[in-house]
Amino acid sequence: MRVFHVTPDQFTELDALPADLPATGFVWVGSARREFEVHAAEIQARLQHWTGATLVDLHVSDLLNNQLPSHFDTTFDYDLLVFRRLAAAPGSTVLADGKRPTRRATREALEAIDTSPVGFAVFDRVLVSVHPADCAVRDHFATRLAQRGQAASARLPTSPAELMLRMVNHMVDSYLELRRLLARQLGELQLELLNPRSHFDDWALLLDARNRLHLLEDTCEDQRSAVQEWIDALDEWPPETDKAAQRERELLRLRSRDVLEHIERVLGHVRRLEQSIETAVQMHFSALGHRTNNIMRTLTVLTAIFLPLNLITGFFGMNFDALPLIHSAEGFWFAFWTMVVVAIGLVAFFWRKRYLGTTPR
Repeated sequence: MRVFHVTPDQFTELDALPADLPATGFVWVGSARREFEVHAAEIQARLQHWTGATLVDLHVSDLLNNQLPSHFDTTFDYDLLVFRRLAAAPGSTVLADGKRPTRRATREALEAIDTSPVGFAVFDRVLVSVHPADCAVRDHFATRLAQRGQAASARLPTSPAELMLRMVNHMVDSYLELRRLLARQLGELQLELLNPRSHFDDWALLLDARNRLHLLEDTCEDQRSAVQEWIDALDEWPPETDKAAQRERELLRLRSRDVLEHIERVLGHVRRLEQSIETAVQMHFSALGHRTNNIMRTLTVLTAIFLPLNLITGFFGMNFDALPLIHSAEGFWFAFWTMVVVAIGLVAFFWRKRYLGTTPR
């Protein structure tokens, strides 16, 4: 568990939970899920002393739940936002060396998707964030804000709500890495589906890709609903009379709408990936049907060419002594050249009708 004191011009990490709230700024308590469960009683006691309120037991359970979808809830004393991150898990950059994508790499990319929830409890001057054990969001922001605190021109968060929105925005933007990974892998899968010389048979991988994309779409839908509810709750806050406070409130609205726009873009990209996979499958079966039709057409044309030839050979193969040309020395050549002329004529006819021909690959 890490504790930070954030002011408009300084970012300081504290050794432990302070006995009292500092006179300025706010306190950020960032904890892993297991650490929060162990220190829940201590954190609740500090919150009671700092703000006069504690987290509701149901909300504590929500923060400890590793399977909870993204959602928003509000109370008189604080707001609660649970946001499932969209990020590639450690080791998921299987294409970092520039090698050509393979089915195995595609399967690894799909299995690397991590959507663990991150919980935020936003008080007036306290932010409590609960992260997964392997989540780098807390440490990333701790390092970045410490560097900004040392820069004279950098702007630090002025409220717990603003810091929460910055972390949520970072989690949404981190999907870009996962998006590039999925787009490259699924693009290679589509090319293999549409390759006429490919004998694609790994339908389990394709089904897994579709299921993973459906899961991402559901996650994005929950994220959008949670952020929209946060925006609605923000509009219901009591109006500010101070000019500086009004400006901070408007900045919160702008940042919230920006987060919502980023989620919309992520959702749109996931839906495009779903649509491209579905289109590739349909094109694959259409190409199979087209190749089957070409094969059947060729076989039908060959049958139509040899049918009159079989008729001629069958006619002169009858066991009658009185057949014309059967005892003549020129009978064989007459039948032979007749079959050649008929065959050439039928081939020319079918070629003119475009029943025979080659198409560029």
